[in-house]
Amino acid sequence: MIIVLIIGGGLALILLIIGVLFSVTGEQALVDERLSKFLEEEKVSKAPKESKGALTDWVNRRVEKSSFGERIARELARADLKFKPGEYIALYAISIAGFAMVAFFLGGRLLPSALIGAVMGAFVPRVYVKRQQGRRLQRFNDQLPDMLNLVVSGLRAGYSTMQALEAVSKELPPPICDEFRRVVQEMQLGIPMERAMDNLFRRIPSEDLDFVITAINVQREVGGNLAEILDIISFTIRERIRIKGEIRVLTSQVMYSGRILALMPVGLLLILWFLNRDYMMTFFVPENRLCGLIALGTAGLMIVVGYFVMTRIASIEV
Repeated sequence: MIIVLIIGGGLALILLIIGVLFSVTGEQALVDERLSKFLEEEKVSKAPKESKGALTDWVNRRVEKSSFGERIARELARADLKFKPGEYIALYAISIAGFAMVAFFLGGRLLPSALIGAVMGAFVPRVYVKRQQGRRLQRFNDQLPDMLNLVVSGLRAGYSTMQALEAVSKELPPPICDEFRRVVQEMQLGIPMERAMDNLFRRIPSEDLDFVITAINVQREVGGNLAEILDIISFTIRERIRIKGEIRVLTSQVMYSGRILALMPVGLLLILWFLNRDYMMTFFVPENRLCGLIALGTAGLMIVVGYFVMTRIASIEV
């Protein structure tokens, strides 16, 4: 029985790793399929695809009909992960089960050890998705001034706005070319530019992109020299990126110090739980339970307050 559980936990972790690799190297067909989720009323006909399993299809059908599934799909689209909501939920469950199984055996086959592993497994997929979102958003913001310069050059050369955006989708590197390729595809399907831009902002929640979308929408309504407006916005965004970079350099020490100092006690508690459980249990023996719970509660409160204060110090709006 123990061998079966160990093999099951190992297989769960292997499936999780395979799923992450698949998310990074997925085919463009899955990206195109996600495009239809942002068209809402308009439906794009797709060729029939191979079924990945009755259970996965059943979960996908149930999840995609709910607001929870729409939220998951939006988060996956922002991270550019080629998962369906049902597949992400399956990987989420595999991560929880796998970490819980490993922690259960490493922690002396105790239920609290399994709960610790389950909590860690629940955090890993969310942290990975958030990290991918942050990286992709940062790359997009860094490429936005070059995109604006290309659009301005195209407009001054006599291109229409759609032709200029199509040039962006062909000339610039990802992720910005991928996002504007989707915008061009939506417009070619008959979606108004305002709505296509709104869909872009849903996938890329960037403040700088919001300025660009607002300028384009206003120019289409009231007229004006769009090339000159975008040129000014491009200069403003470049200056913001430069200032943010300087601030990031000056505050990086504070940010990383806050994270390390906040995670160090938690990591130490976990290490002691798995390596020297008798020492940790002195907090919970009957004669020390009150003092132990007060000490742990006070320590947790101080960690949270300290991390919040250091984060607020390093958070500077530009």
